[in-house]
Amino acid sequence: MTTGLLVVVLVAIFIGAIAQRIAGLGFALLISPFLVILLGSHGGVLMVNVCGLVSSALIMTRVRKDIDWSMYRWLAVPAVCGSIPASVAAVYLPAAPMAVVVGAVVLVALTASLVMQRTSVTVTGNGPKVVAGFLSGVTNAVAGVGGPSVSAYALMARWPQRPFAATLQPFFVTIAIVTLTAKLSLDPGQMPPFQPWAWALIALMIIGGIYTGEKLQRFIRDEQARAAVVVIAFFGAAAALAKGIFDLAA
Repeated sequence: MTTGLLVVVLVAIFIGAIAQRIAGLGFALLISPFLVILLGSHGGVLMVNVCGLVSSALIMTRVRKDIDWSMYRWLAVPAVCGSIPASVAAVYLPAAPMAVVVGAVVLVALTASLVMQRTSVTVTGNGPKVVAGFLSGVTNAVAGVGGPSVSAYALMARWPQRPFAATLQPFFVTIAIVTLTAKLSLDPGQMPPFQPWAWALIALMIIGGIYTGEKLQRFIRDEQARAAVVVIAFFGAAAALAKGIFDLAA
């Protein structure tokens, strides 16, 4: 990997970590399409899973008092059930269709999230939690994006932002561990071939992004952070989709 490419990856990860700390989600939406373009479909999604695991684990230590563990269980168990078969399928999908899938999933998820913000529908009961968790596990395994379905559920269930953002962190840790274990067990060669010093820089970018996000959080409203994430992610998803279609045509 060239130095320039590594710098772009590091900047994307840094910005994603800032968004994750401020809004509770957004890391995968923000960086997944770009890493798919930079590292390839399989390596990019796997990289998102690795970075998402690290960032959520670190943030979880900062927000643990606000975690709703009952809600976590209702979301995590079906998410694991969706992650395992989807991870197996993702390992064997060709690269170009994977790029198309990643771009399309992010675009659909973003559009659905925007629509959900304008709806007056309120959902209750455990059924919607199970559906949201299962879909999150599937999309996280295939496209590295697990947040939109649980975000849509949170909007329709009127789940307050603080416990929602906190509860997502152990949830993301769980599905990332399951997805990484399944994928690397089937194909260890999917892991991006970074040198140890590059992995150390990636870890520093995640830590630095979380720290920066924590400092910026007092000045930025949640809706502003989410709006910025959506705009950037739309461009990235469109680019990933276009690249996949171009590769398929070629």
